[in-house]
Amino acid sequence: MNQTPDFNPTVVGSGSQTRSYANGLSLNVGAKVLHQAIHEIPVGENDEQLTQVDVAGSAGQDSVLMRLNHPIRIKMEGPLGDYAFAFNSQADIRMTGNVGSGVAEGMASGAVRVRGDAGVGAGAAMTGGTLAIYGNAGNRCGAAMRGGGIFVRGNVGDETGVGALGGMIVIGGDAGHNLGDAMSNATVFIRGAAASLAAGVTDAPLRKREQLRLGLLLINASIRGDAKEFRRIVPTAMLEAEASERGELNPNWR
Repeated sequence: MNQTPDFNPTVVGSGSQTRSYANGLSLNVGAKVLHQAIHEIPVGENDEQLTQVDVAGSAGQDSVLMRLNHPIRIKMEGPLGDYAFAFNSQADIRMTGNVGSGVAEGMASGAVRVRGDAGVGAGAAMTGGTLAIYGNAGNRCGAAMRGGGIFVRGNVGDETGVGALGGMIVIGGDAGHNLGDAMSNATVFIRGAAASLAAGVTDAPLRKREQLRLGLLLINASIRGDAKEFRRIVPTAMLEAEASERGELNPNWR
C-alpha cells in the first residue's frame, strides 16, 4: 500500500526565517507517490522564499521528477538517467552529478542546474526557464527550443541549436560541427571555437546591449566570465534585418 512519505523541506530565501521538518523525500517510495508529495508541500508566502526539499534514492533512474509544476526548490544527487526534469514548470532544481539524454526537455519555466555533464538533447524543445550545465553537454543541445536560456560552462557536441526557433544558448567552451543548423530567431553566444557553423548562420557583432544582457544572464546562471570574451552567432537573415533596421524579426527564417 502506498503511503505519503515524510519529507524535510526548509524555506530558503533572503529573509531570516526558515522552517524544517523531519526525515526526507526518497524516490524509493515510487515516482508517483513522490510527485504527489512534492505538489502537496506548502510554498513560501512570497516570491523571495522557496521551500527546499532534499530528494534521495534517485541515482541511475530515468524520467526523474518529470512534469513538476510547483514553486519549490529541490536538491538531489546523481547520476541520473534520461529525461530528468523534463517539462518542468516553476521548480528550481539543483542537482549534483551527470545526467543522461533529454535533461529538462520541454521545460516551460523555473530552473534546472546540473553540476556535471549532460547527454544528448539537453534542453530540447524548451519554451522557457533556465537550464545551466556546469560541465559538458552532448549533441543537439537546445534542439528545437523556442524560448528560455541554456548555459553550458564546458563544451557542447554537434548540431547544437538545430531547429531552434527562439531562446538563447551560451557556450563557455567549444562547439562541435554544424552549430546552429536551421536556427531562426535564436542566438548563440560562444567563448571557444566551433568546429563548423551551419549554412545560414554567421558571426555577428557583440553590441553593447548584448554584452550587458549576457553579463546579467551569466551572473543569474552563476557562471563566471566576461561577456566580452564571447562571440555572437545568429541566422544570417537576422543579422541582415538588424543592419537594415527592419524592426520585428520573422521567426520562420531558414
